[in-house]
Amino acid sequence: MASSSTSYESTAESLADEFQRSYHTRPSIFRAPGRVNLIGEHTDYNDGFVMPAAIGFYTWVATSARPDRTLHVHSGEFHETIDLSLDSLAGPPRKHWSDFVRGVAAVLHSRGVQLSGANMIIQGQVPMGAGLSSSASLEVATGLALLAISQAEVPQLELVKICQRAEHEYVGTRCGIMDQFIAVYASSGHALMIDCRSLDYQSLSIPDDARLVICNSMVKHVLASGEYNRRRAECEAGVKVFRMNSPAVHALRDVTMADLANHETELPEVVYRRCRHVISENQRVLDAAKALHASDLNQFGRLMYESHRSLQQDYEVSCTELDLLVEIASSCQGVYGSRMTGGGFGGCTISLVRAHSVEAFQEKVTQAYEEKTGITPDVYVCSAAQGAAAWQ
Repeated sequence: MASSSTSYESTAESLADEFQRSYHTRPSIFRAPGRVNLIGEHTDYNDGFVMPAAIGFYTWVATSARPDRTLHVHSGEFHETIDLSLDSLAGPPRKHWSDFVRGVAAVLHSRGVQLSGANMIIQGQVPMGAGLSSSASLEVATGLALLAISQAEVPQLELVKICQRAEHEYVGTRCGIMDQFIAVYASSGHALMIDCRSLDYQSLSIPDDARLVICNSMVKHVLASGEYNRRRAECEAGVKVFRMNSPAVHALRDVTMADLANHETELPEVVYRRCRHVISENQRVLDAAKALHASDLNQFGRLMYESHRSLQQDYEVSCTELDLLVEIASSCQGVYGSRMTGGGFGGCTISLVRAHSVEAFQEKVTQAYEEKTGITPDVYVCSAAQGAAAWQ
């Protein structure tokens, strides 16, 4: 996987050579990154705050114009080529990787962009199924490629919304806006604190001697999707109670811990705990931003551990494997903090680790997790990466 400018250069040149052999012309090349959320989980759909960072694993799209009304698209990951007619992009999700390309093209067309036919080769480096946003990475890289070939431009925020809508309508996933947003707006060495209500954001520098280490539990529990919907319903139930007392409350974003304490007896116990997680997690994101401004990684790490405990105990979206990975990380030297990241019930943890401790951390986590579960975790060492762009 790409992790340096040298390997990026190698990836781009290899992709350009493959394109030249297939289509006898040099392509334009675009890339968009995956992401990890450092803190701020299950706050996005409550109009709250999140803090993602892009990671240096990209989806690459090489492309050139063609004279007809066809998108001729090859996926290197799936070893498959498909033709999409620009005149028949409509239709429900087909449960195929091409839905991402079709969806972005369809939404661009609906926004008045006059699309040109194109040859495209897609090469993905973002691990699929790990909760690292390979989907948004593909959407954003595709959007940049289609706009360039069609000699069209849209504002950055418009591209974010186009890609989100493509995933909603053509893939069938009702995702938040964080993944597409960080793929477009990320800057190297920085996390973004995003206000999911206003879409304002702050760029926050991550010290050079810290690494983002993602540990994939390699498990995904089947109850996940139903439980996500239940959590959203429980949050909405809480909002209804608060709104009866204060009509200005539109989401848990508008509720303070003092409000929660004042109305505790009016809330079912489970709803109370769900609300406590979201309200406290929003504050943790704000506190984490202050910690990064002060380069206080010890405080940032403490907030990560608090976030995990809240997700485990109040929101109940962790699982044995994620808890184990966080427990192992907490026993390693050079670790500031660790927590589950993503929706939960499996997937990944994110740990903030001193650069000189990363190798020992990888070895200990891998060995200890294998001993306890019989599963070998994937471990990805990252720094905060640059957002989507054309390859020069």
